[in-house]
Amino acid sequence: MARRKDPAVRTLLLERAARMLRDREPITLRSLVEGTGVSTMAVYTYFGGIDGVWRALRQEGFTRLAARLEALVVPADPVEDLVAGVAAYAVNALEHPDLYRVMFDATVELEDIDAAEATLGYLVRAAHRCRDAGRIGADVDPARLGTDVWTVCHGILSLIVSRVASRRTLASGIHLLTAVIVAAGDDPALCRRSVEAGWIALRPPQGSTATASTSTR
Repeated sequence: MARRKDPAVRTLLLERAARMLRDREPITLRSLVEGTGVSTMAVYTYFGGIDGVWRALRQEGFTRLAARLEALVVPADPVEDLVAGVAAYAVNALEHPDLYRVMFDATVELEDIDAAEATLGYLVRAAHRCRDAGRIGADVDPARLGTDVWTVCHGILSLIVSRVASRRTLASGIHLLTAVIVAAGDDPALCRRSVEAGWIALRPPQGSTATASTSTR
């Protein structure tokens, strides 16, 4: 009779692999299970080997992002909705920086590429709402706008996660996202309010500036 798999063991090994990656520790069968209380056989049971760990690790980042997007309460304001989507993306990256780094490692295959690409779909759908509501130009491609706002957020997060800039750099997201959406046709004042409402979860501490800092604290 096949042994029942415990999801907690799979999560334990994935999180340990992420920490080892962060600490630049070599990941082998033995080093991965060290101190976990499980045997090296668990790596084969849950992942089919080390290569499977890397694939699962990359997929896990998108799985957690998808869960966060699904949990969002969709606001009536479509621009706020669009920005709330990238804010959720950012929160996921800041909470799981090790997984975030692996998410975009193209040298590792994804277990489910469609599921990963679906996370961008939230932004595209929100951009469609923006166009339908007349907040952006009728000729604006929602897929392009969704990609543009994602690119802005990804750039900021890459600086923070790699410790080139501090979290204060998040403040620049309001200005940059407003510029992108205004360029797509939205009213500047209305856009600014919507962006601020959507970005609220990522506002830096009161009194901080939008200037990038090389400090990691």
